[in-house]
Amino acid sequence: MKNIAAFFDIDGTLYREGLITEIFKKLIKYEIISNERWYKEVKPEYEKWDKRQGNYDNYLLKMAGIYLEAIKGLHKTQVEFIAKQVISQKGDRVYTFTRDMIKWHKEQGHKVLTISGSPFELVREMSLKHGFDDYKGSIYIRNDEDIYTGKVIPMWDSASKKEAIEEFACKYNLDLNNSYAYGDTSGDFSMFQLVKYPVCINPTKELLLKIMDNKEVKEKIRIIVERKDVVYQLTCECVANSII
Repeated sequence: MKNIAAFFDIDGTLYREGLITEIFKKLIKYEIISNERWYKEVKPEYEKWDKRQGNYDNYLLKMAGIYLEAIKGLHKTQVEFIAKQVISQKGDRVYTFTRDMIKWHKEQGHKVLTISGSPFELVREMSLKHGFDDYKGSIYIRNDEDIYTGKVIPMWDSASKKEAIEEFACKYNLDLNNSYAYGDTSGDFSMFQLVKYPVCINPTKELLLKIMDNKEVKEKIRIIVERKDVVYQLTCECVANSII
């Protein structure tokens, strides 16, 4: 008998921002990344997004690029130490809806899996904290001495997440035709295509446009918006009329 799974993105879906933001702040604190890089390179992207004039993904990808440069030459124990600190201090900053759905899926006996674009070290700590059965994150490559090389195998794009689901499906004998997926950005769209029950949580405009342009996904999607302590479920028709 095949297993049912629930696939969860983390950044913006479980965690109420991007975990890369939190580890970035720690790297500034430990003077691994300079404040100057934040003000000159990252803050302008953040301000564009904050004013709703830019793309949230661009803001995260800018930090990911600087992070990749910053950890080059560091030993894995340094990054693992910071990752543990981040999750210890920030790991409970999650959406109520997603936290409750993780609990519900566990009660149903479903495999609860996370596929995240955040660094693998952060994803592992977040997965342990919230009881995921397995996890995949962006792998920042190390050499034989466990020193980061400045190269990365990403897990933030749609193609990588599709491959990750297919690997999990083989590993855990999953029935994707009865499985679930939760995400918030266009990188999660392939997850929605592969499962029967996709759920987008506080979705980006780019993701909504992809959904509206795909009849198969549009017919099966649930759209959830959580603001303060209220969770709303929207219809595609409502969203279509609201997108400008």
